Amino acid sequence: MNDKLIRWGIIGPGRIAHKFAQDLQQVAGAKLMAVASRNATRAGEFAQQYDAPYVYGSYEEIVTCPELDVVYIASPHIGHHQHTLLCLRAGVAVLCEKPFAMNRQQVQEMVETARQNNVFLMEALWSRFNPAIWKALELVKNGAIGKVHLLKADFGFKGIYDPHSRLFNKNLGGGSLLDIGIYPLFLAYAALGMPQDIQATAYIGSTGVDETCGLILKYANDAVAVLDSSFRVKTRCEASIYGEKGTIYLHPRWHETKQLTVEYDEGETETFDFERSTWGYDYEIQEVNQCLKNGQKESANWSHNDSLNLINLLDSTRELIGLHYDE
Repeated sequence: MNDKLIRWGIIGPGRIAHKFAQDLQQVAGAKLMAVASRNATRAGEFAQQYDAPYVYGSYEEIVTCPELDVVYIASPHIGHHQHTLLCLRAGVAVLCEKPFAMNRQQVQEMVETARQNNVFLMEALWSRFNPAIWKALELVKNGAIGKVHLLKADFGFKGIYDPHSRLFNKNLGGGSLLDIGIYPLFLAYAALGMPQDIQATAYIGSTGVDETCGLILKYANDAVAVLDSSFRVKTRCEASIYGEKGTIYLHPRWHETKQLTVEYDEGETETFDFERSTWGYDYEIQEVNQCLKNGQKESANWSHNDSLNLINLLDSTRELIGLHYDE
């Protein structure tokens, strides 16, 4: 069973999908078979570039592909729910880009549909499978820096303003929180669990989405997380986890980092390097491949419950900053 070729499809051949397809080519036992876009020419060009034999000019058609095990969904945020359900109802496994959907209600429906149809489903939170982040979370869990008191993480870049782009267009699910703020929020959740209190504020721009968002999370063990995201300014994109015995520092850009440093209060320093020749999507691809080969319907390393908890945090934050979508 472990020799089985996992046959992939892609919905939404955009910028992220190109990186994903390039990394897919580096994963043994995986092959891109099908590409679907609302633009048949675009789908064809993408498929030709990555040697995929099946091309579809609509998202709906991809589930008719005769050689398909799993679909990577990379459409705009607003389409994640619909496109995931499309595949699950056809019995096709799904790896769906973050954010999993626009709200908890949609995520809950996706999870229930996966379970009802006995089909694998996972949120493509690729940073969870980054070896450097994996190591950082392992160090926290094993008590290397003692009890965690403070976590700081940021993600910001100067977005080119275009009210019709996915970053700023509310109808596409735009805004910094869902697009990049999800990364700091993920790290806080992965390291500290669910908070007991959330405070948040944001600058809402002319298109009605948050262009900068800041959060402070407080936990039952008295730890605090300070997180921010922005399309207005370029930030350092680094993360630090401060414990009673030392600090874990994830080098910029931390969500895709290849290096972490542990600085112990006694003076010792340890640096861990995780060099790679890929963008870093290959780790989540390997996770999905292994889950499918094992017959699993969800990943134990980023479960349905993890995705539900994360969307709860996103929903709570949106409520606090007054960000509401039609969905």
